[in-house]
Amino acid sequence: MITREKRLSVLQRHVERLQRRKDAFQQRSNQLSRWRLLLFVLALIISAVLLLTLGALWWIILTPLLLIPFVVLVYWHRQVETAVHQLSIWQALKQTQLARMQLNWAQLPEPLLLPPQQEHPFARDLDILGERSIHRLLDTAVTQEGSQRLGTWLLTTEPQPAIILARQARVRELLDLTRLRDRLQLNARLLMAENQAKSSAKRPEKQARWQGQRLLDWLAQPDEGETLRPILIVLIALVPVNFILLALNFMGILPPLWFGSWLIYGMLLVSQSNKVTPVFKDAAYLADSLRTLNGIFQLLERYNFNARASLQQLCAPFLAAAERPSAHLRRVNWVMAGAGLRYNPMVAILLNAVIPWDTFFAYRFSRIKAELQDLLPSWLDIWFELEALNSLANFAYTYPETVFPQIITLEADELPFVGKGLGHPLIAAEERICNDFMVGSLGNITIITGSNMAGKSSFLRTLGVNLCLAQAGGLILGNSLRSIPFRLAASITVTDSVSDGFSFFYAEVRRLKSILASVQQADAWPLFFMIDEIFRGTNNRERLIGSRAYVRALIGCAGIGVIATHDLELVRLEDESTHVRNFHFRDDVVNGRMVFDYKLHPGPCPTTNALKIMQLAGLPVNIDKKNDTELHRGNTEKHGEEREKMQ
Repeated sequence: MITREKRLSVLQRHVERLQRRKDAFQQRSNQLSRWRLLLFVLALIISAVLLLTLGALWWIILTPLLLIPFVVLVYWHRQVETAVHQLSIWQALKQTQLARMQLNWAQLPEPLLLPPQQEHPFARDLDILGERSIHRLLDTAVTQEGSQRLGTWLLTTEPQPAIILARQARVRELLDLTRLRDRLQLNARLLMAENQAKSSAKRPEKQARWQGQRLLDWLAQPDEGETLRPILIVLIALVPVNFILLALNFMGILPPLWFGSWLIYGMLLVSQSNKVTPVFKDAAYLADSLRTLNGIFQLLERYNFNARASLQQLCAPFLAAAERPSAHLRRVNWVMAGAGLRYNPMVAILLNAVIPWDTFFAYRFSRIKAELQDLLPSWLDIWFELEALNSLANFAYTYPETVFPQIITLEADELPFVGKGLGHPLIAAEERICNDFMVGSLGNITIITGSNMAGKSSFLRTLGVNLCLAQAGGLILGNSLRSIPFRLAASITVTDSVSDGFSFFYAEVRRLKSILASVQQADAWPLFFMIDEIFRGTNNRERLIGSRAYVRALIGCAGIGVIATHDLELVRLEDESTHVRNFHFRDDVVNGRMVFDYKLHPGPCPTTNALKIMQLAGLPVNIDKKNDTELHRGNTEKHGEEREKMQ
């Protein structure tokens, strides 16, 4: 298994190698620019000499020959410029991979603006979407639909084990195909660059992502070409009639009846021109769109997916000869080649006077467009799926410490959740501390106590994010994870809402009520829920009463709960039920600084640090032995009174 340091070194060397190649091509491009100018000047001088010495006839004959070296040089220069462009994009891809490993958010593509997820059970709490989010860290998609699909997978609320395992199989196969993954991204970025170049004149602002839905919406619009069939049949029938009548007239058998039939033919032809012209504009747009997508589609058509059954099944439409996009592109280009003759007025008049050339090709295009209405959505859907899968595979590539989780069914002797060495991908590798965590049975509640900043909230998010990644079909950050399918819910990042008129406390109550209702839901997957502080928005006495009642209601339900709290009184619930366990995070003061180990320890937290933090921040708090003793005695008396009331 490759280490993180080795992966960083490989990527950095790759970036440097691409820079050297790009510099070499750029130097060659600069040389070709100078040679082009030199050749052009020489051609002008020689052309002038030929005109003055040999006369106009030889000048006309020889001047085109002088342009041949210049045209060849222009072609060569364009090839070199294309290579520079491709190398720049490829280098940017590798630099982005480095940025993902180093959590350099400034160097990552802008996040996709997805609709707000205010009522989602865990999106805000686990930082799934947003500026510094799991989605942005993983998202390598160029298309809007590919990015949205990844977001949908990460936000799934109902796990589907069969789909999860199928995605895992595809990600596992993609993970070994580094070159294919790079080429998919490179070709997609080239598509995006070409699309931006075309639209820059119309829309100065750059389109963030390519939107396939625009093409599909256009394709679904009614086509005038479909209505041409009856007229085309009549026109085709009139063609032999015209020639027969003309021949009979020349033979002296019939009067010039051909004039009348040709007049009818011409009137019918002209009457359809208002339908034919828009069809050819549509054909040009479709041909241009398919040529743009051709780099992606041809890569999938030509790639050998042997021994990779999952990807081969996914890409089957690209591998079937009759359904391949390239075959349909050739047909569209054939129509465009035929339609192109109409832009030569003399040729167009002669052709259409003899046969219904434009009407025929307009109708043929309408048939091709109708076929593509069925085929193109499936082609694009496969591409969007591959983009989302590629994002999950790229996460595994840039985070070598990831592993595939095991999604299991709950048997009598199985633990529902066992995670070893779990870490959070949004915490820098040099600062990340990983922890083990397991749950013995459904209905268990784990209470985590600890001082401020000790790592309780981050640990909750670590559990939730890794479950989220696992159930999206991706890899988790840790040594191993073995889990049954869970629905997810969290109450970690709760905010008030001025627009909806919700106070912080009421928003928290609504979220906690939703979690309780979900965990008590019958005929549903078990719920894995994470709560950071219960009833923070009220006073200590009511918070304690409410927290105890709430936790007792959760005990034994169809789910697993992890609750972080500062209320040390809640740890006593372990004495009431075998379904409650206590863990804690520790802290210490070393040389006047708070020090945390961020490791999960069994049992309740033996210390608090709020007063220490106040003092270290310069607030007027005096922590002496007497105050500490009084505080400890007060807590002891309070706990004694509570035990008497409970008895």
